Amino acid sequence: MYPAGPAWPRLRILRALWALLAVLFASWRLWAFQDIQECTWQVVLNKFETVGKNGMSDRFFHQQPVATLDSVFSPLVDAPTDQGEKYLSFPYYLKINYSCNGESSEAQVRKGHLTGLKPVVLVTFQSPVNFHHWKIEQLQIQMEAAPFRSEEQQCTAEQVCVMSWYTPMPIKNGSVLMRVDVSSNGLGPFIPTKRFQVNINGFLQRQQDNTLHFTVGNEIFNLIPRYFMNVPSRPLWYTVDQAPVLILGGIPEEKSVLLTDTSFKDSFLVELNIDSCWVGSFYCPQAIFTATIYDAIATESTLFIRQNQLVYYFTGTYLTLHESNHGSGSWVRVLANECIKSLCPVHFHSNGSEYVMALTSGKREGYVHFGTITDGHVSFQVLPKHRSVCKGIQVFNCSITWAVFIAGDYILLMLVEIQDPTTRSYFQVVSYDLVSDNLVILYTIPEFIPDARGLEFLMILGTESYTNFTMVPKGMFYNPYNNLLFIWGNFLLQSYNNENFIYLADFPKDQSIKYLVNSFHGETAIVTETEEIWYLLEGSYRMYRLFPSKAWEVHVSLQVMQQSSFYTHIETMVTLFYEDHQLYQLVYLMNGGQGRLVKRLVPVEQLLMYQQPGSHYLLEQRGNHLTLSFTDFCPFTVMRLRDLPNPQIYTRQERYRAHPPRVLEPSGFHDQNSLAVYQGLVYYLLFLHSKYHKPYADPVHDSTWRWWKNKKVDQDYYFYLASNLQSASNVYIDMASYEKIYDLKAEHELPERIYLDKGTSYGFSIFVTVRGHLLEFQPERVLTTLELRSKVGLGVVLADADCIEVVVKQKVLINRNSVLFWVTLRDKRSCFDQGLSGHHLMKTSVLVKVVGAVGHCFQNTHRGLHMWLCLENSPCHDTIPHSIFAPEFFFKVLVSNRGVDKSTYCDHQLIFLLHIHGLPLSAERALFILMVSFIVFIGLVSLYIIFCLLLTPMVKTCNILRWKINNIITSESYYSYKSSSRIFSGTSGTKSRASSSISSSVSSKVVEGNQ
Repeated sequence: MYPAGPAWPRLRILRALWALLAVLFASWRLWAFQDIQECTWQVVLNKFETVGKNGMSDRFFHQQPVATLDSVFSPLVDAPTDQGEKYLSFPYYLKINYSCNGESSEAQVRKGHLTGLKPVVLVTFQSPVNFHHWKIEQLQIQMEAAPFRSEEQQCTAEQVCVMSWYTPMPIKNGSVLMRVDVSSNGLGPFIPTKRFQVNINGFLQRQQDNTLHFTVGNEIFNLIPRYFMNVPSRPLWYTVDQAPVLILGGIPEEKSVLLTDTSFKDSFLVELNIDSCWVGSFYCPQAIFTATIYDAIATESTLFIRQNQLVYYFTGTYLTLHESNHGSGSWVRVLANECIKSLCPVHFHSNGSEYVMALTSGKREGYVHFGTITDGHVSFQVLPKHRSVCKGIQVFNCSITWAVFIAGDYILLMLVEIQDPTTRSYFQVVSYDLVSDNLVILYTIPEFIPDARGLEFLMILGTESYTNFTMVPKGMFYNPYNNLLFIWGNFLLQSYNNENFIYLADFPKDQSIKYLVNSFHGETAIVTETEEIWYLLEGSYRMYRLFPSKAWEVHVSLQVMQQSSFYTHIETMVTLFYEDHQLYQLVYLMNGGQGRLVKRLVPVEQLLMYQQPGSHYLLEQRGNHLTLSFTDFCPFTVMRLRDLPNPQIYTRQERYRAHPPRVLEPSGFHDQNSLAVYQGLVYYLLFLHSKYHKPYADPVHDSTWRWWKNKKVDQDYYFYLASNLQSASNVYIDMASYEKIYDLKAEHELPERIYLDKGTSYGFSIFVTVRGHLLEFQPERVLTTLELRSKVGLGVVLADADCIEVVVKQKVLINRNSVLFWVTLRDKRSCFDQGLSGHHLMKTSVLVKVVGAVGHCFQNTHRGLHMWLCLENSPCHDTIPHSIFAPEFFFKVLVSNRGVDKSTYCDHQLIFLLHIHGLPLSAERALFILMVSFIVFIGLVSLYIIFCLLLTPMVKTCNILRWKINNIITSESYYSYKSSSRIFSGTSGTKSRASSSISSSVSSKVVEGNQ
């Protein structure tokens, strides 16, 4: 038994411990959340000889499979592979790493591997242009990466010093452009999915010294600032989704171009091997000679350039496309007797070919040289066929300023300038039908810019008033998905039927457009002659200036706070382009006297969001003071897609899955032999796919069925050998790891493309939660059905209403302040003839939008719309509290119209208080607090445990000590009492007996009481 003692305040201690744990977890959460923001995948290409070597990367040059892997597969006697088959290998591997916060990736990769991280690689093969030669298919293969330990360093202290992950880089006949998506398996650190362009470069050749050189010219390694600084930007022209190598000219006074096979992740400056012998003639006078390459266009296998009035092309060596080595040995000059003033691109291929157009001057004025590229062969024809455009529209003198080819309709649209000696020159849009050889004037452009009178747009009807600014058209742009035609110059006109045009009034009249960039997903970026960047979203007529703007200054300031290497004070934009629905800049940066080219993202959503708060606000009277609230014009707070069907039946996507063979080494790392086995298995899997013709009599509609059909009965035996570490070559091949996937699920977003057959339909639902108009912290009021319907409306825009119909049904969810829309797209059975699958597809689009959302609603991702504002180098970074309370700041802000508003004599002033609180600690200080708190917590817990362990022996020891002290006191009292009894022993007997009796009685009672 333990002695009675005071009750311990357990509840109070538990509360204190929980509070301490909350502090610990909050610090760790801040550190972890800040850590996941900066992780990114890194992918390079490696040959078999460079696997495991650090800092090595190779160009995608080889296109043929490597020799047989008999030496690797022949020892696999107890494996499901067929010894009679020849297993080949692709020439390259993908080497995968990642890094976080700019730190060395070696420690990060080790950390990820030890926490179970395995990269998953999805390779998508782009279908070829010539569908007459190659089968049209949408093919993907999903592979799990294999961990591989570097062999360059001896690991003494650690088992893993430097490691990476590897997968085979497959090649498919007919495809020269591959998209590689790298994602995580869900374990380890959070790393967002990232896409890479891995393309075959057919403009390289191997020299005798085993080095690679460009066939189009000589590489220049010194990027001299005069090549880029203060040089006007130029458009990037190429066949969309088909060009593996991009080309960009515009280097002043140099016959050099920029080449890239990674969409400008890296690029090369190449001086071209061209003769440049044009000196002018009577029919083509040349006043000034320059070496600058003005126009450059990239197609699937051929590059085009224009220097002065000369046009050249170069066809690369692509064995996977042409099945023969018929690439150009040198630049080929075409249209030698013509005077070419400009090249015009055709962004989309059709009928198995690509196209390019050359506009002439001089003796061939009024004609277009129409070029056709089929399997690398180039041919030109003159259009119109029988007469010039000038004669066709019955004018004496005209000039073609620009041309656009609508491939689906075989229509050539031309922007024609008519020079009339009696009046001022004017412009017309002329249509030429390549089939009927018919010329038609579609539209005559007004001479002056219309007066919109404060409106965002104006329909041109001929009755409107005009300004004194002359319209100067410079070019056209056509989107075949939504049939939208732009005419641009010092204005912007748009039309959906090529006849009725709308004037967009937001673009300033004193600016002039240099080129347009379209994402072909509803977004258009505009670059002016003064390098301004404007933005236009389909479904809206409002234009936004992205650069220069206050929003851009805010963005750059935030990037400088983060010490971003993508922004400097001295920079020049080289070009602007879209990639995977995102807008990018190629910029030349100068820093410390050194220049470099970088590809950086233009954050359109953030820039538009930064423009919102300062322009619309509301002052409301609350009691005795005014409150400031910003207006949010987005009509909803949440929008989600639901009920999406399985995508494969609509996207025609075929996907295979492959896992690396399992190695029996305890550490789980692969070696070169197991990676070679992985290569052979992936190659044979795609080989079976290419040889499979989907026969209807096949008992199983799966290309991999015959691979394993005779080995399935021995599956348990192979697993038994692997479980007992007896598999040949320490490799176990799981037959279930190489298969075709038939049940892909929707990923909460619409597919990029949907194929609709005759009479088929595609349906999904949109869930929208309604919001109020003001950003206020108030409980949301439940709206009525009428209010919900009036606040949120769904609009649908059809590019081809004669072919596609849309049915929208609405359901109001009152208890959730939400509206559910069911959308069904359906083919109307009226626009197509029968044809081979994938041939002569009609491009169209359907725009589904929430009314009032364009330009006001922005997508929120895991990164959020706002970054961490109090980052390093900012004034509020790492604010340290000086007491137990969090630091708070109050700013007294004065807003005045002085110097801004000239319409009044009054100086209106508004004073309000700005309360700033909740400032975060820096990640380093949060980690320091975490460590100190953890140590204190461990110390308190240890002290408590030690106290609990020592309490029992301490109490026991105290009891024993107290017992001994009592014994000593009792014994001393006893001896004292005995001595006193002897002193009185001489008294009378009677008295003694009486006293003894009384003493005995008293003693017995005392003992009784003690008991």
